[in-house]
Amino acid sequence: MTQNKMKMLIIEDDPGLQKQLRWCFDAYEVVVAGDRDAALAQVRRHEPAVVTMDLGLPPDPDGATEGLATLRQILALAPDTKVIVLTGNQNHAHAVEAIGLGAYDFHQKPFDPEMLGLVVQRAFYLHALQQENRRMRQSQVDSPLSGVISRDAGMQRVCRNIEKVAPTSASVMVLGESGTGKEVLARALHQLSPRANQRFMAINCAAIPENLLESELFGYEKGAFTGAAKQTKGKVELAHGGTFFLDEVGDLPMSLQAKLLRFLQERVIERVGGHEEIAVDVRIVCATHQNLKALSASGRFREDLYYRLSEIVVTIPPLRDRIGDAALLAHHFKNKFCAQESRPTLHFSQEAIGVIESYPWPGNVREMENCIKRAIIMADGPQITADDLGLSASAEPEQPINLRQVRDEAEYAAIVKALARVDGNIVRAAELLGISRPTLYDLMGRHAIKSAAAGGA
Repeated sequence: MTQNKMKMLIIEDDPGLQKQLRWCFDAYEVVVAGDRDAALAQVRRHEPAVVTMDLGLPPDPDGATEGLATLRQILALAPDTKVIVLTGNQNHAHAVEAIGLGAYDFHQKPFDPEMLGLVVQRAFYLHALQQENRRMRQSQVDSPLSGVISRDAGMQRVCRNIEKVAPTSASVMVLGESGTGKEVLARALHQLSPRANQRFMAINCAAIPENLLESELFGYEKGAFTGAAKQTKGKVELAHGGTFFLDEVGDLPMSLQAKLLRFLQERVIERVGGHEEIAVDVRIVCATHQNLKALSASGRFREDLYYRLSEIVVTIPPLRDRIGDAALLAHHFKNKFCAQESRPTLHFSQEAIGVIESYPWPGNVREMENCIKRAIIMADGPQITADDLGLSASAEPEQPINLRQVRDEAEYAAIVKALARVDGNIVRAAELLGISRPTLYDLMGRHAIKSAAAGGA
């Protein structure tokens, strides 16, 4: 069925060559044109991904002026179209000029069908990748939150929840494994809130020694301890009017949990070594990868503080549970690091994409980012291979991506389950599936399913 085939335009004024090229590329939906006007009309109508063209078009069949003019107009109409120029041995300079104008490649006449077929196949593959990259960029623009790249339904719900919570004054707790993007969501919440024009201050409770954490949070007075040469404001006070983000709050020492609880209740702080109460208006957002309820039950985290911090709880799903996001993020980071490292545009091999989709990503988005950056640096050729990624593929079989295959497998499973549930009774199975009995018989025939009950009837 032609509607499932990729479209290809052949621009050739020789009817014999038109027929030969049609025969060579019967795997594609081929349309033909013999001159410039017909070619431009076909481009507008069909938007073909790949075009092969002879530069010698009427009214200049022995030259290249008409062919080059046609090339310019095609690329102006459809810049992503991959144009492959067919040229004779004596027209090498014209082929070079065509490449300079933006042609994808050139192939000499008389053409080798096998070699030209490989060039065309590669052109279709590159065009598909570029379209996917464009859709990815659009998904970033359409994403509920800037900085969040996802098509997964669960992650989209998280983004919507952040949008709902942002305009309020509620304290928010962001839960998720390390590397899932908890700080990204916290910053997005701040940007969407009425406090967006004020400061966003962040502190990682696990990264600062316990004896320094209190002064980092609440500040200190001059002479409060050895080395305190001047009065210094803490991060909470510096965030006045804005948002204060406590990352890895589960690692907050018990002694500071009490002081943080008092601040949340009274909205005042005291600097280390000071006696003056300082009113601070700040919104608290916290994050952790730990189970705070379990920590509370074991006495390692104050229960009253937990309830103060968790007025709203947002849980980020791990990357392995986000459908389609592994490949989407891989393309995003590839584009980012190719530009950052001044590398020519690279592409993932099919094997590399398969490994990316099957790998469980225990380090989540952060691990993905580091992995793709390393692959960009280490890649030798124009493709990023599975070896460049340095990942061990999952032992699980790759899930089918062909829509017909997925549908057939789901259909087969549903019919088998329905028949098993009703002990092979066709009438009841059809009712269970919501289809007619003849339709069920047709489906059973297509999938070679036999009913045990039908055999004994």
